[in-house]
Amino acid sequence: MSITRTLDLPTSTDLAPPAGAATVLARFVTRKPLGAAGGVLMLLLMLAAIFADVLATHDPVRTSMHPLVAPGADYWLGTDNLGRDLYSRVVHGARISLAVGVASTLMGAVLGGFIGLLSGYVGGKTDLISQRVMDIMQALPILVLALVLAASLGPSLTNAVIAISIPIIPRAGRVIRASVLSIREFVYIEAARALGVNHLRVAFRHILPNTIGPFIVLITAQLGGAILVEAALSFLGLGIPEPYPSWGRMLSIAAAEYAEKAPWLVIWPGLAISLAVFGTNLLGDALRDTLDPRLRGR
Repeated sequence: MSITRTLDLPTSTDLAPPAGAATVLARFVTRKPLGAAGGVLMLLLMLAAIFADVLATHDPVRTSMHPLVAPGADYWLGTDNLGRDLYSRVVHGARISLAVGVASTLMGAVLGGFIGLLSGYVGGKTDLISQRVMDIMQALPILVLALVLAASLGPSLTNAVIAISIPIIPRAGRVIRASVLSIREFVYIEAARALGVNHLRVAFRHILPNTIGPFIVLITAQLGGAILVEAALSFLGLGIPEPYPSWGRMLSIAAAEYAEKAPWLVIWPGLAISLAVFGTNLLGDALRDTLDPRLRGR
């Protein structure tokens, strides 16, 4: 009597190589068209910021004898009250607004992520004390805390980055801590501890890489808010000082006196802020839906 044993051999689909970057990007565009549109919008703003010197038609800080000129062939978006070309100032304003937004978001997210990793992994009194400090910081709205810090430090590019990044720390710390609390209970973490792997390696080699998904979503979600806070600080005179072009500063100059006489002074900087915030929110929502396993397929 012979016994025939059948083996389940892997099929060609099982042996298929992982999808490449182009395939993943095409799948993302197909499934999340709004998120892709937000990504394209942010890419265009970043390219405008990088190549502002090439794209600008005039010196953004140079005054002229043609104040409050309506949009036309010579001045595409018109001029402001000092005769400065508004198009060139909006393009260069993208450089400052995105630089402050990205720098402050990264600084706050990295510092908050480190605190969240330490708090979630160590636990005990370390977790208790750090979370109470985070509660105190998060009790104030991000704009209010940024205003207090900016007023204390004074208007400058560096101080604006610091003032915006500090309110982001508790929000980033909470997100990363929540991920660490769930990841540290996994079997492979317990196995690494049982094998005698030191805590520093477990935290940074086995836990930290698994928080990259929430970290990316956090950055995209906070970037739009950081750009909006920078515009608010500049509008109030606590952000980037003159003569450097900033979208919020342009609105501050135009809103009080020239909103009715020269509406283009308000329309174009306001539209730039709206597009930047809108693009980051669309991209952040799409990345959240894509990277969060609980939301896939919706």
